[in-house]
Amino acid sequence: AEARLAAQSDASVLIQGESGTGKELLARAIHRASPRHTKPFVAINCGAIPAELLESELFGHVKGAFTGAGRDHAGLFQSAEGGTVLLDEIGDMPAPLQVKLLRVLQEGEVRPVGATETRSVDVRILSATHRNLEEAITRGEFREDLYYRLNVVNLTLPPLRERREDIPLLAQHFLTVLTEKYRRRIHGFAPDALDMLVAADWPGNIRQLHNVLEQCCALCTTSTIPASLVARALRDKPAEIQPLAEARSTFERDYLISLLKLTRGQVSEVARLAGRNRTEVYRLLQRHGLTPALFKDRDEA
Repeated sequence: AEARLAAQSDASVLIQGESGTGKELLARAIHRASPRHTKPFVAINCGAIPAELLESELFGHVKGAFTGAGRDHAGLFQSAEGGTVLLDEIGDMPAPLQVKLLRVLQEGEVRPVGATETRSVDVRILSATHRNLEEAITRGEFREDLYYRLNVVNLTLPPLRERREDIPLLAQHFLTVLTEKYRRRIHGFAPDALDMLVAADWPGNIRQLHNVLEQCCALCTTSTIPASLVARALRDKPAEIQPLAEARSTFERDYLISLLKLTRGQVSEVARLAGRNRTEVYRLLQRHGLTPALFKDRDEA
């Protein structure tokens, strides 16, 4: 009900929930039910794109703005003119870009990289995150003024284990889509199979439910999905996969630790080996809570 009401307004919406709860699906539903539904819906994962590329992806760039910029690039906000922008994993947006996003919300303007003038944009901004942004504000990782601009309407998606009553409807929806994909004549679930789906823990939420049903659909040879296939799919579920932003952050931290060990904490050497300038390396070290001095003279310790 709140989502339907939010769709009719033009207010910014912040969607919060665990990974896999269907935040992008809800954002798309809001766009489809809004007065902007005939215009573009554009989504971007703020944690999946390197910081140095994210600015250009969001705000665009002009020809010659940097090496390789051979032509003008409109950017996400201009491409979505009149429509809706979803900023997924907004909590991973770098601080400098948070300031620029605030300008879009306040002034309705963007400045492409390398441009001397701003350009007006008319978009509705939806954002989503699995992080607690209020805690991120306390830690100085997220701007409080931006948070209040984004959080005009707050929608929280509970994990699937807390809304088990939705599982039969979701399962039937996914089954309809998947039977068409695999060209199977499967009409439903055996009663004990559906009971098993409702009782499962679903740590991966809707994403995991879809994965389990896809496996069932691919292997099913009967007109209804039996409990044995559901049990197998749940038992053989893939190892928990980190969201891309988390996996990238984990790799980045491990990589920096390896370089710090190799160079005994010499930041200039870390920068040289990584092909980055010292300022950027210091910023990365601070982001990951790494202190170069702790890696000096480790052999003597």
